[in-house]
Amino acid sequence: MLKKEKVLIIDDSKLNIQLLNSILEDEYEVYFATNGRKGLEIAELNLPDIVLLDVVMPDMDGFEVIGEFKKNSELKDIPIIFITSLGADEDEQKGFESGAVDYISKPFRPEIAKVRIRNHLLLKRQRDLLFSMAIHDQLTNLFNRRYLYEFLEKEWFRSVRSQKALSVILADIDFFKKYNDTYGHQMGDQCLVRVASVLRQSIKRPMDIAARYGGEEFILVLPETGMPGAEHTGQSIIKKLHEIKIPHEASDILPYVTMSMGITTMVPRRDVSFEEIVKKADNNLYRAKEKGRNCLVKDDLPF
Repeated sequence: MLKKEKVLIIDDSKLNIQLLNSILEDEYEVYFATNGRKGLEIAELNLPDIVLLDVVMPDMDGFEVIGEFKKNSELKDIPIIFITSLGADEDEQKGFESGAVDYISKPFRPEIAKVRIRNHLLLKRQRDLLFSMAIHDQLTNLFNRRYLYEFLEKEWFRSVRSQKALSVILADIDFFKKYNDTYGHQMGDQCLVRVASVLRQSIKRPMDIAARYGGEEFILVLPETGMPGAEHTGQSIIKKLHEIKIPHEASDILPYVTMSMGITTMVPRRDVSFEEIVKKADNNLYRAKEKGRNCLVKDDLPF
């Protein structure tokens, strides 16, 4: 069963809310607020797919509310449709300039309003799909390298401010070239997908990400995580691969797929580039391979 899309109605008229709810509730999950402040709170908690916003309200009018949406990184891309009795061209122009995607005048025809809402939700789905394709690796569906660096840079500067540890795990499938030579590239792709699934399952928090770094290399970024937590995550991946035993007869270690890992933890500083944490993890990965593979190597000393 498909999850219903979320519609948030912000309107000080309970009658308007009831009318809109009656035409939307069968198809969508509907939330409502009778003032701007409450609407913003509900939006932050539930992240609606679209907002229907009255312009004329006490305390905060619609233009002020949409301004607050646009300031919030999590809310700024949510499409907002103004619903208002204002009819002047300058008001409509102001609405579009402030970021609204459409403008429905009161009194509105319910079926026309419903069609316009449906059309904007379709546009949002298409935009979200394109964005998802741009930031994900098409084979493994993990994040791609481009998104990884954007995320890592953002988390680096956030950790500079909070002075909380940031951990990175760089992992490499052992003897993957031999795997491809033995089983073929199609089976190699299937192997990458299965390993990616293990990595995805190993991260438990929304703030953590797993990405394909290139070829058979993967990377995990764990914000607000010290070395004990990062090491636990790495060991759990190694253990899970031992349990599922993806066959690898050409491996020099075991007859199934294993991984080598380099783990590093830093409390970021302004005078150090975020790329430094990846370099340190890569150095530790090299040491893990020298050590015999199928293991992890972590920092000797805290940074």
